[in-house]
Amino acid sequence: MPQAGVIHPLIDEGIDRKALNTLRKRFMALNQTRLRRVLQALPTRRYNVLQLIPLLFDVNYHLLPGFVSRETPHGLAGYEPETAALQSAQALTRSYQYRRHPAGFLPQIIGLYLMGSGGTIGQSEHSDLDIWVCHQPDLSETALAELTSKCQRITDWAATQGSEAHFHLINPTEFSSGARNNELAGEDCGSTQHYLLLDEFYRTAIMLGGRYPLWWLVPAYEEHQYDSYAEQLLSKRFVRGQDSLDFGHVAGVPAGEFVGAGLWQLYKGIDSPYKSVLKLLLTEVYSSEHPQVRCLSLDFKAAIYNGQLDADELDPYVMLYRRIERYLLNRKELERLELLRRCLYIKANVRLSKRSGLLDWKRNLMEKLVREWQWGPRQLQQMDSRQEWRIREVSTERRQLVNELTHSYRLLSHFGRSHGVINQVTSRDLSLLGRRLYAAFERKAGKIEFINPGISPDLSEDLLTLAQAPATDYSEAYWNLYQGSLSINELGDHPPLKRSRRLMELLAWGHRNGMIDSATRFALYPGDSTLSEFELSNLVLSLQQQFPLPLPALTETALSRASEPCHVLLLVNIGLDPLPSNSQHNLHMISSHTDALGYSGMRDNLILSIDQVSLNSWNEMLVTHYEGEEACMQALCDYLNQGREHKRLPELQVRCFCRNRSSSIAERVEGLFRDAAQHLLANPPDRFLVQVQNGFRLLEWRDEQINMIELADRPALLRNLGRSRPRHSKLALDAYALQGQDLALILQHERPGRIQLFYRIKANWQVEVSLLDERGALWTHQQSYRDEQTMLLPLLRFLNGIRLRRQVKESLESSIWEGEVQLYAIQPAHDGNPLRLEEKPLPRDGLSADFYAVQAIAEPSGKQGFNVTIFCDHREFSELEHGPRLYAEVAKHILSQRQSREAYPCYITDLDLSAIDPGERMQTAQYLRYRQQLERALNQAMGALR
Repeated sequence: MPQAGVIHPLIDEGIDRKALNTLRKRFMALNQTRLRRVLQALPTRRYNVLQLIPLLFDVNYHLLPGFVSRETPHGLAGYEPETAALQSAQALTRSYQYRRHPAGFLPQIIGLYLMGSGGTIGQSEHSDLDIWVCHQPDLSETALAELTSKCQRITDWAATQGSEAHFHLINPTEFSSGARNNELAGEDCGSTQHYLLLDEFYRTAIMLGGRYPLWWLVPAYEEHQYDSYAEQLLSKRFVRGQDSLDFGHVAGVPAGEFVGAGLWQLYKGIDSPYKSVLKLLLTEVYSSEHPQVRCLSLDFKAAIYNGQLDADELDPYVMLYRRIERYLLNRKELERLELLRRCLYIKANVRLSKRSGLLDWKRNLMEKLVREWQWGPRQLQQMDSRQEWRIREVSTERRQLVNELTHSYRLLSHFGRSHGVINQVTSRDLSLLGRRLYAAFERKAGKIEFINPGISPDLSEDLLTLAQAPATDYSEAYWNLYQGSLSINELGDHPPLKRSRRLMELLAWGHRNGMIDSATRFALYPGDSTLSEFELSNLVLSLQQQFPLPLPALTETALSRASEPCHVLLLVNIGLDPLPSNSQHNLHMISSHTDALGYSGMRDNLILSIDQVSLNSWNEMLVTHYEGEEACMQALCDYLNQGREHKRLPELQVRCFCRNRSSSIAERVEGLFRDAAQHLLANPPDRFLVQVQNGFRLLEWRDEQINMIELADRPALLRNLGRSRPRHSKLALDAYALQGQDLALILQHERPGRIQLFYRIKANWQVEVSLLDERGALWTHQQSYRDEQTMLLPLLRFLNGIRLRRQVKESLESSIWEGEVQLYAIQPAHDGNPLRLEEKPLPRDGLSADFYAVQAIAEPSGKQGFNVTIFCDHREFSELEHGPRLYAEVAKHILSQRQSREAYPCYITDLDLSAIDPGERMQTAQYLRYRQQLERALNQAMGALR
């Protein structure tokens, strides 16, 4: 037997107009009930806004909100204003008097619909008004522009009344054919959602005025032939065209729409998960039924036809819940079902654990559902105290929400690919969404976990306890964070909120999740560290200043690129005193060495640790710890490599709050990072030399990144500086490197493509000679000093010989260096004047005068060495003739040519290395080292003959 009140029209058997009228009245009655529920939930000002909106679109009065011009489209089909609306209008402007439209006037607004959570258990006092404005299909572009402006002005006026209203212009003819503006819903993620949007419209829309949807009068069992059925209703005059609007059907939802809908809900769910979980689960139910999907709106329509008119059971959220509940029970996924129930309860925002004198429909409906769920008072109390949930409750809830969102993402990806609906647009959206989920929820080393994605409004704690646990046989010392203010004897009785090896990880975690704010106070048990309350409060303040909450919204542009660091905070020596013995004895070392990397006469490194807190473009907060003597340099290399990789450096702040020299340490680190970046990221990049204690660190590009070379002492530095290079690379010095030394003056005076010769006369008739060659390689030599000419001429002649030999093989334009040798004398600091260079002229006369020529020719041997032939004023001496006595024979011959047989040093005046270096690629410094080796052998042999 059919249920009483069931209406089952069949078009082929003829349709009873009375039955159609009854159906329309049923829909209108439910519409009025929902509208009444919307208005009951609104405060007075917002109530007046909603009451006035239909009138504002019906009339075009210049003193009412929304007026643009006399030509703006207006007139709401079939609208008769109620007394309350007229009173509200006259309250805005007393001059207004309502007048009916004249006979023959064609209304240009043919439907106003409020859609969304209005009139449902999901409506809250903060719900916005999402309104479809359906207009005549033939409006001109000018008229549409005016209507758009009218909507915006009404939106602006509503905002002054504390109401958020959004209007969407709808051309019903275009919409029913599937053509619509993707911005319609204001919530599209980039993929079209025509049928699912229409499904939501049919089951949630409340008609505020105008024509009713023709869809109401097409039975759910005829949805598959909706167009034919609707056409007959109109053509056979069962329904007048001027009374209804045709938006189309919801049969046969394409697979691609589930991907589009799921994408957007996942985007929203990352920041506001509860509402999104409800819609994601519905999308999952729909996709599981594909291709035979029966939309909820069809269940809603079928219930009206069957006379099931209970407004509570037809509530869109209740129907959504019932559908998902059946799905999850069939799959025996009870944990997900409990999450669904919590999401619905939170969406309803009715606190059932508290007695209320208001027995309104919403409370009664939720009490009915909660009884079905068998929730007890304790669970209700837990749910109603969500505003007070602290970190433990939030962490537990987060795990389930993240699991659900991750499950939905995997399901969405699998569904889209298995049905072949992942096109270029949705593939990009999926990739962006995957990145967004990764950024929000993925765990990785050093990343600060964000645990409160819209679960609790406030996790701040007034009192927290920080304690360092001592090291054990199996663990180093670590830090614990406790809720409340605990005594040291109470620590063992309370589980910590979080443990971490590093204090900064705990503080960053507390700050990122809103637990630690400006009002939080700490009980501190620093253990073996030197952490003080002063330092702790400044660490927290530094986090708050550098990373203010809430973080800026994550943009699609940022997600479309690889993540890159945006802000970096360096915190030096947390809980460490770089001069502990001085602190204990209140002593301060007196020394001219104030550099934090080489302090006092002991050259102490005061930078013992660096904690780096960074925020990247995906809103990920990461903490990296560096410790030991290389902490500063390792942090510097990482910072610069990040800047090199992403073509820009993140904003940098450095803070230090340790007991000794904190300000100077912070200034030193910040200056070092700034100067190093200036040189190493220049175009072309420089090399950069830093002195750390008595050693050196040379930073340079290698294999597409910045590497650090450790040089233990000055001899190691000189060996490195003397190496050959494929091309010139400028060397920049840190401000504290080689302070007051000749070498710093020499290196800072380097000029590409030049041969620069420096000398300094020292005590005991010694002179130190240094040369920077055309590619910046350094050669140094110390020898006895008689006079400037005796010292310089042999070397200058040798350099001139190299130059002449190269010019024979190369054009003048391609000469390996420019111009002549530049000569400088190093003048010591004197009478308050600093160390300085004094340019000297070259000794022209002696350079070209006749001199005794000693030429050497070196050729490679089979033993990775070289064979030497020496010509003394054109007389040949070779190893073939003299074997191991070559140098002795040459020395003997040279001494015999000297009138006084004086054993002053012998110099090589020319050196041919063409056999060893066929391409003439050797630098001048390499020639000098070969020359120095040969001269050493000759002079040792000469000394043996004396």
